[in-house]
Amino acid sequence: MQNAIDIFIAGGPMMYPLALLGLILAIMFFERLLYLHKGQIRAIEFVSGIKESLKKRRLLEAITICDESFGPVPRVVKEALINSESSPEVLSQAVNAAAVNQFALLSRRISSMATLAKIAPLLGLMGTVLGFLEIFSAISDKGSFISVSELSLGIYKALISTVFGLFVAIAGWIAYSYLNSRLKVLSQDIDWAANEMMLFIVRKMPEKEDLYIEGKEKKQ
Repeated sequence: MQNAIDIFIAGGPMMYPLALLGLILAIMFFERLLYLHKGQIRAIEFVSGIKESLKKRRLLEAITICDESFGPVPRVVKEALINSESSPEVLSQAVNAAAVNQFALLSRRISSMATLAKIAPLLGLMGTVLGFLEIFSAISDKGSFISVSELSLGIYKALISTVFGLFVAIAGWIAYSYLNSRLKVLSQDIDWAANEMMLFIVRKMPEKEDLYIEGKEKKQ
């Protein structure tokens, strides 16, 4: 029974770029996962706290809370607070620009994971093709003297790289899909917080204000 190292070496030269590709995908996944996790906050509670400060006309306190909080939602809310004295058009443009910038920071390198996952099976297939070329070269040299066991062993080695390439691709797509789902949640929080703060500011920060969540009013 071959161990993992022997199987890896038997897969041929394309196993090394595949292993490097898998390592890059793993590093990108964990880096993005930690970044998205760090940026995830309770948007409803955060916006409610900012509103309470604004109801007391403590704008500087609200901005300080945003500065002390990490994540895209505080950055977008801060942009709304900074432009609270501006016209609704300027306020909307500033907040939308901040939201787009934050989304770009969140989604950085995630699309690259999808590209790498697409490349993995192609590298594995190339390794298999190279393996079959070696088999046909051996058949050409030995002619009818090649045994069935030698032929089957060559085919077995040639297929290892394809299997490994498919494994890297599947793992990469699962990681990409998971990060994409986390990204959508954060994107929804950004959109909701931006709209909620803009409406609150345009309404002149009323002391009795309801919090809107997915079209339903929720009393604070």
